[in-house]
Amino acid sequence: MSSKACPCGLNKNIEQCCGPYISGAAVAPTAEALMRSRYTAYTLNDEAYLRATWDERTCPKERITHDDPTKWLGLEVKKFKADGDAATVEFVARYKIGGKAHRLHELSRFVRYEGKWFYVDGSFPEK
Repeated sequence: MSSKACPCGLNKNIEQCCGPYISGAAVAPTAEALMRSRYTAYTLNDEAYLRATWDERTCPKERITHDDPTKWLGLEVKKFKADGDAATVEFVARYKIGGKAHRLHELSRFVRYEGKWFYVDGSFPEK
């Protein structure tokens, strides 16, 4: 990992932010930290990390990342709620594909097994 700003939006260097989670040197302590690191993994096109942090019961068989030139523009965490070994994170991720801007507004569900958080699935809140 290079010495650059972390894409997750916390205004930290990637090595002090999501980098240790993605490299496997540390485990994300909260579902929000995992969600931010997963966003960062999408910006890095890191298929292995996305699979490793996705609940095996809901992880898709098909490829998660894409070859299309996605330009990730930013992440905004709107709400984070944890209740024991379950949590939700509501966020908005902005990106461009082929010059066209997109906005992903998702309410993600997470579970914790043996001290590690995993992404389960997401729904899309109504406007």
